[in-house]
Amino acid sequence: MENEEELITRLIATSTKEKAFKELLSLYKERLYWHIRNIVKSHDDADDVLQNTFIKVYKNIHKFKGDSRLFSWMYRIATNESLTNLKQNAKRLKCSSEELQSHAINNLKADVYFEGNAIQLQLQKAIATLPEKQRLVFNMRYFQEVGYREMSEILETSEGALKASYHIATKKIEAYLTKD
Repeated sequence: MENEEELITRLIATSTKEKAFKELLSLYKERLYWHIRNIVKSHDDADDVLQNTFIKVYKNIHKFKGDSRLFSWMYRIATNESLTNLKQNAKRLKCSSEELQSHAINNLKADVYFEGNAIQLQLQKAIATLPEKQRLVFNMRYFQEVGYREMSEILETSEGALKASYHIATKKIEAYLTKD
C-alpha cells in the first residue's frame, strides 16, 4: 500500500480523486462501519452515518491539515457524525440520549445484523449505561483496540484522561454485570 501522503495527494488532485477515493473506501469502510455501529447500534443508522462520513471526507479532503493520521481524522468525522445522528434521533423521538441508547439495545435482539448472544447483549446494556465519553472510549478501546495515542488524536483528549475514562468505564461495566 502506498504511503498516506501519496494517497492524500491523489485524493486532492482532480484527475485522480475518484480512483483514490474508491481505494480509501475499500481501505476504511469496514473499520469505520463497526466504529459507527458501536455508537449508534442500528445497522440502518450506521449505514447512513457511514455514507455521511465519506461524503464529508470527499468534500473536505482539501481541508485535511495532516496534524494527525488520515484515518484518525476520518474516525473523528465518523464519531461526530454518529453523535449528531444520536442527538437528532433523540430529538425526533422526543427522548433523552440515554433512553435512545436503551431503546437501541433492546432492539438489538431483533436486529438480523446483530450476531451476539445473551452475554454480548448484557455487555451492550452495561455499555449503554455509561456517559457518552466513557462509552466512546470503552467501545474504541475494547472493540476496535484503538491505542490511547490514536484515540487522543481522534477525541482530542489527553491520553491520561482517556486511560482514566476507560478504567472507570470498565469498573462500571463490571459492577453492572456482577450485580444481582
